Amino acid sequence: MHAVARALAALILVLAAVPAAAAKPKPRAATAVTLPAPLPAISPATLKVERHTLANGLVVLTHEDHSVPACTFWQWFKVGSRDERPGITGISHYFEHMMFNGSKNVLPKEYDKILESNGGYSNAFTDRDMTAYYEDIASDRLEVVFRLDSDRMASLSLLPEQLKSEIEVVKEERRLRTDNDIAGMLDEQLYAEAFLASPYRWPVVGWMGDLNRITRDEMTEYFRIHYAPNNCILVLTGDFDTKTALAQIEQSFGSIPAQTPPAKPIDSEPEQKGERRAEVHYPAENVSFQVGYQAPSVASDDLYVLDLLSSILSDGESSRLHQALVYQKQIALSASSFFRTRLDPTLFEFYVEMKPGQTEAAGEAALDAVIDTLAKNGPTERELQKARNLLEAAFVKSLKTNNGVGEQLGFYEHVFGDYNAIFRTLDRYRSVTIEDCRRVAQKTFTPRQRTVVVLVPEREPSAQAQP
Repeated sequence: MHAVARALAALILVLAAVPAAAAKPKPRAATAVTLPAPLPAISPATLKVERHTLANGLVVLTHEDHSVPACTFWQWFKVGSRDERPGITGISHYFEHMMFNGSKNVLPKEYDKILESNGGYSNAFTDRDMTAYYEDIASDRLEVVFRLDSDRMASLSLLPEQLKSEIEVVKEERRLRTDNDIAGMLDEQLYAEAFLASPYRWPVVGWMGDLNRITRDEMTEYFRIHYAPNNCILVLTGDFDTKTALAQIEQSFGSIPAQTPPAKPIDSEPEQKGERRAEVHYPAENVSFQVGYQAPSVASDDLYVLDLLSSILSDGESSRLHQALVYQKQIALSASSFFRTRLDPTLFEFYVEMKPGQTEAAGEAALDAVIDTLAKNGPTERELQKARNLLEAAFVKSLKTNNGVGEQLGFYEHVFGDYNAIFRTLDRYRSVTIEDCRRVAQKTFTPRQRTVVVLVPEREPSAQAQP
């Protein structure tokens, strides 16, 4: 990060942490203060991007940055758990694993060895809306990632023994992150209760019953359709020559045939007409609960307001939830909110972990009081500006690395349908008013549109007496 950006980010965090009711200091002689420059504008002139489409439908975004001799190569496949159906849930996440398990010219478990021997690093993630992979590598080794990634797109190894072995790895991940994790099991139950007909109803990791039954034919067909070049966005950022890189990409990926586009997921979710509640019984010391309110998709301009509301509610120790539940009432160990822009209508979530001895009813009453006050009065101007500062600083900071630029470009191109939406983000945050916050909070945080899932602590089964 540039020195000015570092100084600005530090100043924002310092200002955000100052309580609104801080005592006034004694008057001092005036001193000159030099403030850092304002956040730089994000525009097509400052973030130059080229968009290309190969004959097979593969979209390629390129952004040259010769600051350091390194590149990041992202592959965004437009497939996530929303593209699944009952019976094959978890298959998208499963293929995130399989993509590192060998292809026609790369032996199983050799992908990372080849990449790392060339100084590279790889990682990936699966979400409800997408599956994305990236590699960071020195710019003079770009050919390595083009060769590796085109080979697995064209001819991933789907041998029965490999499929069987990797599905066991995925099942163990589910046991670790969901079946034996309080936050994971609450989140899974929340979405299962909140949605009746949305493809967001099932978990990204999949139901265990489906992981036990998915067949090889279903796997190969899913890969053929969803991992085709016409269902993918490549994003290359860093130290390269665009003309040369495009020629290499054409040579590596251009011959992979397009496939019939996958059917668009159907969201038949009806309007929620009443609060829904569920319990999860599990051995634990403390009560926890999660609340989800129905929230709009990427098609709504309200998503920028929801981002700001989430920041006001739970970003930092001066946020409303932390101040009310953790600091003032001292009934919770943590209280947070979460909202992410998605392709389909989603949830605005709250998660509260109570202190030992505190009840869910006390926590929910305190949470409701915070939400109701915000919806009735809106935030203060100071709170709104703090939220803008935090979101803008985080957004600008995310564009300071090759990896960050690639991730943002891929996300905006896929979810918003056009990477150019990235240039409107800061202005959208800056245009949100207190009245916008009141309007959206009143519209979103209504009891009939919420789902509550409560962890009911149980004791561990007592050990049987030894004979």
